[in-house]
Amino acid sequence: MTEIRLHNTKARRKEVFAPIDPENVRIYLCGPTVYDRAHLGNARNVIMFDVLFRLLRHVYGPDHVTYVRNFTDVDDKINARAAESGRSIEEITAETTQWYLDDMAALGTLEPSKMPRATQYIGEMIEMIEGLIAKGHAYAAEGHVLFSVESYKDYGALSGRSVDDMIAGARVEVAPYKRNPMDFVLWKPSSGDLPGWESPWGRGRPGWHIECSAMSHALLGASFDIHGGGNDLMFPHHENEIAQSCCAHPEGDFARVWLHNEMLQVEGRKMSKSLGNFFTVRDLLNEGVPGEVIRFVFLSTHYGKPMDWTVKKRDEAEATLRKWRGLCEGVEPGALPEAVVAALADDLNTAGAIAELHRLAAEGEAPALKAGAGLLGLLGEALGGWDRVEVDLSALVARFNETRAQAMESKDFSGVDALKQGLIAAGVEVRMSKSGVELVPGPGFDAAKLEAL
Repeated sequence: MTEIRLHNTKARRKEVFAPIDPENVRIYLCGPTVYDRAHLGNARNVIMFDVLFRLLRHVYGPDHVTYVRNFTDVDDKINARAAESGRSIEEITAETTQWYLDDMAALGTLEPSKMPRATQYIGEMIEMIEGLIAKGHAYAAEGHVLFSVESYKDYGALSGRSVDDMIAGARVEVAPYKRNPMDFVLWKPSSGDLPGWESPWGRGRPGWHIECSAMSHALLGASFDIHGGGNDLMFPHHENEIAQSCCAHPEGDFARVWLHNEMLQVEGRKMSKSLGNFFTVRDLLNEGVPGEVIRFVFLSTHYGKPMDWTVKKRDEAEATLRKWRGLCEGVEPGALPEAVVAALADDLNTAGAIAELHRLAAEGEAPALKAGAGLLGLLGEALGGWDRVEVDLSALVARFNETRAQAMESKDFSGVDALKQGLIAAGVEVRMSKSGVELVPGPGFDAAKLEAL
């Protein structure tokens, strides 16, 4: 059997991976808070864990790997978005959850085995909190329940920092009901206009950290193999998960291996709205960048190193993939190249695996190239945008803008609404802004339906 070695953040070294149960290898990835589109950086650990999922399925068998990635659908950011927009929380979370699934699918990622939503596990969270209070690891105060950091002697082991260092380096919420500044919220009260559930401490909602502990325990047990996320989650989120999970279920180990990816940069700079270099996965897809190109650029850098997204890398990736697709057209995959598997088994060395694919392409080994690329989630059928329809909609754009201008004067928007609905029915995405309208053919574009307009 292929030996897999992974860099375990908690151990600070690369270790041979030995699953608790080879018949049921269990992995957990912290998923998104569903209030907006996934930005480009959000996709990095999704692609990383997708490669891990594919590798584990190859080594242990597809039926022997359970991959859980959650959705946080109760959160103050969601509440704020609902208040700003006037839309319901349910509408926002349903819409953004589907956006996330669509965007990640466009990047060639497989769906996880289970995708729990936090609101489906409120009962399990309350039960875990009650257990922590009973064991002396948590306390209720003014409608809140807080975890007592002092009660867990190993707090800080994952990030390698002392409690004093963490207080100095973190924005700690000061509250009179806290016994210790580092104590974190497990449960908090909800006013009538916020989501809430009845609990022994009054109507309220869970803190962020307890969600993943409750969901992972319910779906994977007190001990499972691998937990991961971006290195920005190491503290406080993952540190807090470990504390509450190990205290609630001391019979288990929680996660044996921790994997953390480094952050994303854009053209050598941190991605941020203030720098004007912030964009979502959907922004790139809508610009015509195939999802496979985005995936290739991500895979070209090891997950443990900072990754720089550049236009040059994007263009080079597209040129490479077009060449490989031409070479593999009509070719059935051959046997998996051992060198590709070996690279991935060496701490998910995707850059090394791609180097091997380049060698196979140079030697004209199309069947092996297609098989190896498939293990990386590349060269799939029309993956994420290669089938994008190129069509001239400039006449319809001009007509829409003219109709819209007339409606602004007459205050009768029925013509605009009718035209918009006709475009949507034809599979055209209508994006309106103050400067005008942009029409983008979507995956279900049907030119014939435009004739009726």
